[in-house]
Amino acid sequence: MSEPKTPTPTPAGDTYKGWVFKWTNYIKGYQRRWFVLSNGLLSYYRTQAEMGHTCRGTINLATATITVDDACNFVISNGGAQTYHLKASCEVERQRWITALELAKAKAARMQAESDDSGDDFSSSSPPVAPGQGGGSQNTEVQSALRTLGSKVEDLSTCNDLISKHGSALQRSLSELDSLRLTGEAGDKIRQVTERATLFRITSNAMINACRDFLALAQAHSKRWQKALQAEREQRVRLEETLEQLAKQHNHLERAFRGAAQSNATADNKSATGPGKGEASDEDDDNEFFDAMEEAPEFITVPADPQFHKRSSSNVSGFNSEICPDDQSLNEEPLAMNQESPSQELVPLKKRRARIPDKPNYSLNLWSIMKNCIGKELSKIPMPVNFNEPISMLQRLSEDLEYHELLDKASKCQSSLEQMCYVAAFSVSSYSTTVYRTGKPFNPLLGETYELDRRRESGYRSLCEQVSHHPPAAAHHVISDRGWTLRQEITVASKFRGKYLSIMPLGTIHAIFEKGNNHYTWKKVTTTVHNIIVGKLWIDQSGEIDVVNHTTGDRCHLKFAPYSYFSRDVARKVTGVVMDKDGKAHYVLSGTWDEKMEFSRVMQSSRGGENGTEGKQKTVYQTLKAREVWRRNPLPEGAETMYYFTALALTLNESEDGVAPTDSRRRPDQRLMEDGRWDEANSEKQRLEEKQRTVRREREREAASQRTSSQSEEGAPHDSYQALWFERCEDRITGEQVHIYKGGYWEAKDRGTWEGCPDIF
Repeated sequence: MSEPKTPTPTPAGDTYKGWVFKWTNYIKGYQRRWFVLSNGLLSYYRTQAEMGHTCRGTINLATATITVDDACNFVISNGGAQTYHLKASCEVERQRWITALELAKAKAARMQAESDDSGDDFSSSSPPVAPGQGGGSQNTEVQSALRTLGSKVEDLSTCNDLISKHGSALQRSLSELDSLRLTGEAGDKIRQVTERATLFRITSNAMINACRDFLALAQAHSKRWQKALQAEREQRVRLEETLEQLAKQHNHLERAFRGAAQSNATADNKSATGPGKGEASDEDDDNEFFDAMEEAPEFITVPADPQFHKRSSSNVSGFNSEICPDDQSLNEEPLAMNQESPSQELVPLKKRRARIPDKPNYSLNLWSIMKNCIGKELSKIPMPVNFNEPISMLQRLSEDLEYHELLDKASKCQSSLEQMCYVAAFSVSSYSTTVYRTGKPFNPLLGETYELDRRRESGYRSLCEQVSHHPPAAAHHVISDRGWTLRQEITVASKFRGKYLSIMPLGTIHAIFEKGNNHYTWKKVTTTVHNIIVGKLWIDQSGEIDVVNHTTGDRCHLKFAPYSYFSRDVARKVTGVVMDKDGKAHYVLSGTWDEKMEFSRVMQSSRGGENGTEGKQKTVYQTLKAREVWRRNPLPEGAETMYYFTALALTLNESEDGVAPTDSRRRPDQRLMEDGRWDEANSEKQRLEEKQRTVRREREREAASQRTSSQSEEGAPHDSYQALWFERCEDRITGEQVHIYKGGYWEAKDRGTWEGCPDIF
């Protein structure tokens, strides 16, 4: 076997190629193969000619282990099905490969650990610069240079360890040589010392090359860093000048607006008496303004002139007069009262539980389970209950009703635009329960249901059913006695990327109001779970939502700003604008998805005189005083030991009589986990999943036999499962194939008959 035709491997991890003998089987033994080491991957081919079309195998060194058997043999394994038993022609060549493999492995592991997975680039979070300036690219260049220099330092450290190791071996050999007498054994020892010295020279050369690369990079980037620092200083000066111009523009707009308002007031005074002292006092009380600025420089809101407040009491629809006039009565209405059945006032409400058993403190190595799941669909990864929370995805969907009172208030609004503000706030409120909730809900079994009957307390009834398993999909239907209906079918797509987990809910949410027959739709944003491997888990929401009123054409565009370490704005920010079908803005919304939302009425809008960072003019909205539309409820006492459940979440898995046999409350593994018996819960979870797989295989066999016996069913699907309480049809609004509640569940509950329910537990 010839030695590799490439130079000695360097700490930079360059491509390394050569012939190595690989163990194949007990009949053929070791066979010569052409190995290529590049970018942290070790691949082999039968011949060099195969490199262009046929790779016989590849192993990722980032998670591989490298062990040495003897003078010429070494083993590479990734702990799974891939294990290469290799043999070099001599110890020197074996050590060349070992050095190259160890350097490549160290570099691959660093690159995997340091990969930027949050999606927040310097270019997206850097301050605005004038056109033609490369502030973002400079930051990216500096960051790339720092990563490269850090890599070189790690290479030096790795080479230092190798030099220490080989130096010690060389020293031992020399000591043994000194103690030997001149016998026939002396020649062998001299050859051994020679090989050791050769190995030491190879490693020393690698370290020298790494030092040379480090010095060259430092010299090359020194002047670039100085230029980048100067550019940052100039950019700061430009930003200060821009802020000064904005302040001048703001003052100019204010003076012009007040002048126009005074002219209108003079014209009004010719035909009407001026305001009295009492009215002036009310005007002063309302004259509390604030600036709400969106993260992206698309628009600016400034306070409207006080004259708008005076006129809003007579001919302008302001907050104090027309937004949901029944809000006060709604807030004071006893929850136990059913307006259609006054006699129910005397029926005592069920006392809901306020605590569940504390979460046990079980330690588990997450990476040991997740490292083989990178790139896979989360719903197809078998996981122990240690990563779960003791509720199912159906119950998690029902948590969207935590702030159902927003829809209650929306149903009483006189204006569809004002109603849109409450619907938009409701779409944001469903994320407030996720800020501390890093546990994964149980994947529902096919046919599993969950009911949430709060008709006496809150006026609504909710039903969820798992209608599909691959892909997993859940249908949800809510009907309220207070004039609204909510329905959705959500399919959760998720990908594990090593350091973070992306959860993408697919599907459309519908809200229909009896008053005005307004029909709203919207979708959910992407949820990202960070620090899967190292650090404390935390959750972020990012993306955009369009809430559309298909009856009137009104639209609200909401933007969930992703978290950025370099942003000076408030974290978890949400902004939005409510527009009519003609594109005219009527309300501006702002707040955070984990705390509160506010909205303010737009009295006038105009284009600013200064261009934005992308050359676009920013819209200036003059608004009335903002009013709070939603605020998150505080967590119950001791929530940190109860999976950070809200008051509603604590009651979701509480046992109830009369529910369907497929209800999530009856799921045994979930109940065992809630009781703190996690080992038993894991065993029960495996039993339920295997039972579900057995039922699915039987269903597929029946469908196959039916297709064989009937030509007309030749194109029938393999899985003929049909949901029990929902039926599949085309949505007339979105055109999607969805499952819609067909009725019968609550009637079956009243009768106490569940003959059609499958045995899934």
